[in-house]
Amino acid sequence: MLCSVKPKILIGLAGLAMAGSVPQAMAQTQARTNELGTQGGIGIQYGLGNRFARLGVHYETPSFWTHSFGGSLGRVDLTPEIGLAYWQAHDGQQPASAWQISAIPMFRWWMGASQRFYVEAGAGPTVFNRTSFAGKNYSTALQFGDHIGMGYLLDRHSRVGVRFSHYSNADIKTPNPGMEVIQATYSYQF
Repeated sequence: MLCSVKPKILIGLAGLAMAGSVPQAMAQTQARTNELGTQGGIGIQYGLGNRFARLGVHYETPSFWTHSFGGSLGRVDLTPEIGLAYWQAHDGQQPASAWQISAIPMFRWWMGASQRFYVEAGAGPTVFNRTSFAGKNYSTALQFGDHIGMGYLLDRHSRVGVRFSHYSNADIKTPNPGMEVIQATYSYQF
């Protein structure tokens, strides 16, 4: 009888020790997550397309949602970006400029144990101040932005990356030539 009680006590003690370590591990994971990229921030993007250049600024909220995979698989964050951009056409094409506002939910997968490298993807609505720009008719002021990119967290506050973006009206109305731009990004996290 004594032999059967000892293993149960040992299992119970081990269970208590593990249960006591779970909140501590969760707090450490949360602190690491907060340290590496889920706080809000502001950013700047500069991009080039075949007919234009784009300069944008954005405000990034703290993450709305985070899922940690643990270990070297990292975590995924959902972080909304609210942006304003100015577009300038090349080679005297008319209309020569356009303004844009956007609201894009971005998913970022922070990879590896250090969670400094990320890949990102997002899609959302964007509105231009005109329906024609750089010698093309885009039919609607409402466009949708699709983004994929990657980047690196330099330190607690600075993040750099590259992003490919495609804007089109999702065939709401024709013509729908779309616009594509490759952008360099910098974000300062609070």
